[in-house]
This record gives sequence, C-alpha cells and structure tokens, in this order.
Amino acid sequence: MHVREMISTHPHVQGQTNDALLACIEACYDCAQTCTSCADACLGEENNGMLIQCIRRNLDCADICAATGAIASRRTGSNTEVMRAVIQACAEACRVCGEECRSHAEMHEHCRICGEACQRCEEACRAAMSQVG
Repeated sequence: MHVREMISTHPHVQGQTNDALLACIEACYDCAQTCTSCADACLGEENNGMLIQCIRRNLDCADICAATGAIASRRTGSNTEVMRAVIQACAEACRVCGEECRSHAEMHEHCRICGEACQRCEEACRAAMSQVG
C-alpha cells in the first residue's frame, strides 16, 4: 500500500506521520477487502443459511473498515472526535465479526482467514486510539 508515502507528502503533515494511525489505515482497508470476500464465500457455501449472521457481520465490518480507512486518511483540517469515534466503532465491529468468523473457522477456511484479519484490525484500531487526539 502507498499509505505512508501518500500521507507523508501531504502539506499539512510535512513528513510527520503517525505510525500507529498508518498501521490502522492499512489494517482497515485489508480487513474491508477480507470481510467482503468472506461474505461472498459464505454466500457460495452449500448451507449458507447457517452463515446468515456471519455474512451480515462481514458486510457491516467491511463497510465500517472502509469508512474508517477513508476518514483516518484525511489530513486537511481536523475532526478528532469523529475520527476517534469511528476508530472505536471499527475496533468493536472487528471484534464482533472476528468472533463470529472464528466460530466457523473449523469448517470454513475463509472464515479463519477473516477472523485473523479482524483481530489484526481490531488491535491496530486500539493502538491508534491512543495516538489520535
């Protein structure tokens, strides 16, 4: 990803990047893609009715991860309160989705992979929270 390269060139950043926030942005976009793919794989499973909750949580998590990545990428001006709220909500969505996916991990490899991506994103969001302010 080009997150560090792009943000470090922003005129309001002037090379002063926040490593925890950059890791959060990257994890958010990775998790958004993984959750979208997991939801699609769940839909392709034979007994996908058993995966309805997983699909819902995947899609919700993907949406909030993508939104969090976008909001955290903006450097012009400031909207700290919203950024903190979105990052916190993203961590919670990842926690919930990750738990759901891990409950299906023994039967579906895509859920195992997604559960891991959610855990990484949750951890990255929590680490970034202390750096936003």
